[in-house]
Amino acid sequence: MNQPQVAAVVVTYNRRALLLQALAAIENQTRVPDTVIVIDNASSDGSAAVVRSEHPKVQLLEMAHNLGGAGGFAAGIDAALTDGADLVWLMDDDTVPGPEALAQLLQAREHRPGERPVIVASRVEWTNGAPHPMNTPRRKPFVSRAELDAAQHVGCLPIRSASFVSVLIDAAAARERGLPIADYFLWNDDFEYTARLLRHGFGMLCPRSVVVHKTATFGASETDPGARFYYEVRNKVWTLRCSDALSPLERGLYGGATVRRWGRTFWHSTDRAQLWRCLSRGIRDGLRTQPRPTKEILAEHSHS
Repeated sequence: MNQPQVAAVVVTYNRRALLLQALAAIENQTRVPDTVIVIDNASSDGSAAVVRSEHPKVQLLEMAHNLGGAGGFAAGIDAALTDGADLVWLMDDDTVPGPEALAQLLQAREHRPGERPVIVASRVEWTNGAPHPMNTPRRKPFVSRAELDAAQHVGCLPIRSASFVSVLIDAAAARERGLPIADYFLWNDDFEYTARLLRHGFGMLCPRSVVVHKTATFGASETDPGARFYYEVRNKVWTLRCSDALSPLERGLYGGATVRRWGRTFWHSTDRAQLWRCLSRGIRDGLRTQPRPTKEILAEHSHS
């Protein structure tokens, strides 16, 4: 049986040192990806140049402007699909996968009884080895006994969504369900996209596949985000209003959970006036507008 063609996609923006750590870890996998694609979001720190010089086999795509994580991953997945990949392994530039990370994702996918999962996600740790609260996949609610047994058969757990910090997605599902929504720029793009893929598919968390997410601080999404809270609000409204990622019941459940999480964000904030401004503008724009087509955005801003 032929091995599936795996394309690793890394999105980077002005984090050259971390990017080099990520690429070194990818190249040292026990099962090396067949292709590595780096999306450089118009970095100004020489990231593109160092990739060309130190990693000449990497497929480097330079964006004319910073499209954020959402646009970067959309461009990377699009490139992987164009190249004929069977599976796409996504991660940020501050993600350092352990040597068995990809092999374990593939093993879980191959050995699960029945239909193969659309998504398999890694366990994400911080630099101290603790599970990173920013990247905890959402467990699948109302999971059937058959789904639970099939996941547990390979030491995994059923999930309803995941982050883009080390997730393996089935290319056929991506071709059918489309790309991430580039207009999200940042925040909720991974939630919307993985939930969309899993609306009619099955996903798993594989604890044996471990990566380190080297964020500057250890915290969850309710940690005070400052001005970026605008994207959290607008994009969540877009998800609940415009996306088919969630069923009507899930819209109610996740909508309620969102309000509670925003409350915790305000509680922990040191600048609630700024958050109120972001909340007001985010709700307004989320209700009055809708995301532009991703292909249109990529056509405007791709450089090479």
